[in-house]
Formats: sequence, structure tokens, C-alpha cells
Amino acid sequence: MERARAPLLACVLLAACSAGPGEATRDGRLLIDGGTVVVMDEAGTVLEGGAVLVEGDAIARLLDEADPRPSGVPVLDATGQLVIPGLVNTHGHAAMSLFRGLADDMPLMTWLDDHIFPAEAALVDPEFVYWGTLLSSIEMLKSGTTTFADMYYFRDDAARAVIDAGIRAVLGPHVIGFPAPDFGSPEASLRDAAQFLERYRDHPTLVPGTAAHSLYTTSLDDVRETARLAIDFGAPFQIHAAEDASEFATANELTGMGVVEALASIGALRPGTVLAHAIYLSEEDIARIAAGGAGISHNPESNLKLGIQRAAPVVEALAAGIPVGLGTDGAASNNDLDLFDEMDTAAKLHKFTNADPTALPAETVFRMATMGGSRVLNLHDRIGSLEPGKRADIVLLDTRRAGLTPLYNVYSHLVYAARGSDVSTVLVNGRIVVRDGRILTVDEAEAMERARGFRDRVRDVVARVAAQGAPSTGHSPP
Repeated sequence: MERARAPLLACVLLAACSAGPGEATRDGRLLIDGGTVVVMDEAGTVLEGGAVLVEGDAIARLLDEADPRPSGVPVLDATGQLVIPGLVNTHGHAAMSLFRGLADDMPLMTWLDDHIFPAEAALVDPEFVYWGTLLSSIEMLKSGTTTFADMYYFRDDAARAVIDAGIRAVLGPHVIGFPAPDFGSPEASLRDAAQFLERYRDHPTLVPGTAAHSLYTTSLDDVRETARLAIDFGAPFQIHAAEDASEFATANELTGMGVVEALASIGALRPGTVLAHAIYLSEEDIARIAAGGAGISHNPESNLKLGIQRAAPVVEALAAGIPVGLGTDGAASNNDLDLFDEMDTAAKLHKFTNADPTALPAETVFRMATMGGSRVLNLHDRIGSLEPGKRADIVLLDTRRAGLTPLYNVYSHLVYAARGSDVSTVLVNGRIVVRDGRILTVDEAEAMERARGFRDRVRDVVARVAAQGAPSTGHSPP
């Protein structure tokens, strides 16, 4: 399989990245100056005309407008821009960008059985996963997401894609209770999993973790082993949980317990466990999750599009002290990966369902997309805010357009008015990966051309399945 073209060598490290046209840093330092710095610390600090000093891969200092600037440091002019922490997407299936728009406006199981499952069975291979993950990584970076959690197949090819793109990602073994495109059984996947976790244990931007699809597709014993492996490595663990109204009955039939109760029984509700969706939760479930320390990934746009009959109890979860972040889910069920859209939808959805305009204020929602997401992934000591010592995952958002003028409240703009297309510059781990809206690490045109190359193959598969009336392949739903 041919790999993406080599990243632009001029931006492999911050020490070689452009701090302005024709200007390069020499000592790994960069001053982002003159913008409105939204720190997202506990105090909710906002620095008008402030600056962020980056040294190597970390944030070294924050400066007020009146503070003297260090001399001899290249400056990235942030005038007219919001300087924010990189957004954190806590749930998705990146390679499924190649299925975007394949099947819309239909019930969940029809969508899965008649369209997604057959397409996955016929098409998902290392090349598909590499190019689909690369395409999603480009989309996310250009719209301000610097970290995402992924659950899909062919972990090593996904790893190559995210490393090439320069995005921070949580990914690794995906265990499911029937033959998958990459491994024929959960046991086979788990045998290989420890090697993956060990291989990337100290990687600067790839965070290895484990994932079990769900309790309705995977036995409790296999889920236990997958979670235990994550615990052994101190790694994140992901699982779909309480996404569908029928899931409790299915889990109860298989385990004698509800979904959350079963996860608690195997010690899986710990910090770093990501419960994707977590919609159908009882008061007892919320108490169990809070006691264990697990986090919730809220995916409002995907849930709304698939006609899920209720909203996740986000207000109640936050009140119970549960970490809650935002996720886009896969592009096949959303259909974009723009977390600014997700913030807007989340805020309005919960005001509507709670009949309360004060539910989920803008600042709370923006915190969910940054510090909340980092807590869900148990990475809050590294990312989620612009505090000294944390990794330099930084986004500049240009407010100099009619739809963002004038500016009274930064959180109002970020949640209700801004879009991913307003992002101008993105740093991940101190490295400039997007500049003036252009991805610097990989060839975007090639990635899109490769993605277009899958279109006819996907159409042929779907047409053939429709003509034959083939049954579901049993692949995992997103």
C-alpha cells in the first residue's frame, strides 16, 4: 500500500516551523501574541490582548497584555483572534469518513444492516482505514480538534495516519464478539493488543488504549479482558454503553445485569473509561458511574440524526460530578466532524429537553469540548487548557468576519456563532500543523483524491447487496 506523501519537512518540529512568512524559529520557542486567550483553567481566565509562550512541545508562560514580552522569540500575530485550547473529540470512527452520506434518513438498524455492514464487510482493509483516518484527521485539525478518540479496525494503519497528520489520538485494539475485518475473534485481537500498547506507550501524540464494542455484541468476559488490559497499561478504555432503548434488556438477558451495572461488576467504571453515548441511564447508573470515575462521551448530532428517542442525561451527569465530553461519532452518522457544530447542538438540545434556557450555559459546553473531554480521556494533566506545563495544543480562531462581529462574550461566540471554518492556525504538541487554514503535514489534495477513489467501489457493493437482498454481515455498528 502506498503511503501518504512525506510531511512538509519544514514543519516536522516546532524548531523548524514557520512563525511567519519566511521566518523560522531556531530554539523551539514561539510567542502567540495579541489575541484573546481563553485559558479554560478552573477560574475561567480570559486574557484580552494576552500571549502564550510555547517552548518545545509545552506551554511555558501566559502573559497579560501589560506584561513585558520576551526578546528574541518569533511571534505569531494573533490580533483579532481567539486563542483557545485544542478541542477534544471523545468518540468517533475516523475511517468511516469514506462512508459519509452513503445512507441517510432511515432507521438505525436498516442503515446498519442494509448499507453499513455490507460495505464494511466488502471494503474495510488497511488501505481503507489509512486513507479514511487521514481524511478525518485533516477535517478535524482544520476545524480545531487537536485530540480525538477512535474505535475502529486495523489499529496500526490508523496509527500511521494520525502520526502522519500530526493530530493527537487515543486509539488501539477494538474487540468485538464476532469475526471483524482485522481479527477473526476477540482472543486474536487481544493477543496482539498488548504489543500495540507497549509499542506506543511513550509516543508524544498517539495515546494507546483499548475498546470493546458493546455488551450487546461482545461477551462480558471479553469486555472484562479488554478493560483489564487497559488498566494494566494505565490506558483509556472505550465502550458503547446505553445507546439504544433495547440495550438494557439485551444486556440483562446476557449478563443478568443492566449495562452500567455489568460494567461496574468487572471494575470497568474507572477514570479513563469512556462510555460512548450513555443515553438510557437510570439514577442508579449515574450514581455507579460517578462512584467509579468513568466519563461520558455525549454525541448529540449523531443521536438526533438516528432518531434516538431521548437526550442523554448530561445535566444530571454533570451535577453528579461525572466528566462529560463531546463526540461527533463517525461521519457516516453525523455527517461532519466539526466540534463547533456539536457544541451548538448540545447547548440547544438540553435547553429544549429540559425546558430551561439556563441548562448547559455556553461556558459549560465549551468546557465540555476542552477540559471535559480531557478528563473523560484521563488526559487532563496534559491537555484541555492553556496552562503552563501542559502540551501546546492550541487553536487560533479568526473573529474578523461579519458573523463574529462585534464580540461581547467569548463563550457565546465559541458555542453559538463560530464554526470550524473560522479556524486559522492549529498547533499540536508545539508543532504548527495548520496555518492560514491550510494543513501543513500531509497532502490534502491526495487524501481527497484517494477518498474519491473508494466511491465507485462503495456504490458497487451497496448496489450488489441491494440486488441480492443479502443479510447483515454482523459487523459492528458505529
